[in-house]
Amino acid sequence: MATKNLQVATFGGGCFWCTEAVFQEVKGVEGVISGYSGGTVPGNPIYREICSGLTGHAEVIQVTFNPDIISYDDIVVIFMTTHDPTTLNRQGADRGTQYRSVIFYQDEVQKGISEIVVKELQPYYETPIVTEISPLDVFYEATKEHQDYYKNNQSNGYCSFVITPKLSKLRKLHADKLK
Repeated sequence: MATKNLQVATFGGGCFWCTEAVFQEVKGVEGVISGYSGGTVPGNPIYREICSGLTGHAEVIQVTFNPDIISYDDIVVIFMTTHDPTTLNRQGADRGTQYRSVIFYQDEVQKGISEIVVKELQPYYETPIVTEISPLDVFYEATKEHQDYYKNNQSNGYCSFVITPKLSKLRKLHADKLK
């Protein structure tokens, strides 16, 4: 029996519920975990602390994917085109450093690919891309109620008005990459 050669990508594109829902539909994605990264305060942060904006952490997702099915390049393109990478510390009504656009790379290969993809996508945006590209230090998993949020709460107003349109955009732009 062959073992899968899985890889991990970590992104913050505003609320982690949105980015989690997007990547759960992508072919080759084996798992998505919502969490936090990029902060300066030691210890395992909790949601209430992150929401204050004082810890420096971003709401992020960690995507485990099979590179034999989908490349890291494609994962980054999907991330960059399903949120607004041109707004600093904001996605829609969500404001603060915890909602920043960020790619946390695992190694120099991911860093290089991320930089190339951002540069290649810049001409498609009227304003500069402000997505931060930083090394991943520590990933903290969010609590259970933040996992699979869209799947478990589709009738919630936030899901209907914020997440569902992002999924529609995903389906329109990346139909060939969906499960």
